Amino acid sequence: MGRQAACGSSAGFRAACSRALILSRSRARSAADHAEKNWPQLAKVRARYHGSFAYITGVLRDGQQIPLFRLRYGGSAHSFGFAIYSAASDRYEDAVLRTGLPTGTPQEALDTACTVDLADLEP
Repeated sequence: MGRQAACGSSAGFRAACSRALILSRSRARSAADHAEKNWPQLAKVRARYHGSFAYITGVLRDGQQIPLFRLRYGGSAHSFGFAIYSAASDRYEDAVLRTGLPTGTPQEALDTACTVDLADLEP
């Protein structure tokens, strides 16, 4: 599915969706910077984009890749929907952040996912 199909058919909606995708990519890079400073267990954070979603994967120091979470643009730079990756169901499931809210910043999403997935790993 291409960007046009994921963002709808009206030109105005496609333009708004394109701006949202650009912002989403910028915020995902910001989450990667946050990971470098706050989560030493991660060697890097990778993002891939599909439609209006950004899928975030953590790369551990030994090279192992672990899916962490999915972001969905929510209308502003501080309002991204959050879904954490569930290894048990092999899918992303809507969840609340550590703040108790279902939406927030990519940094809040990263902190929530890493608290769950990296708690037992040495830095």
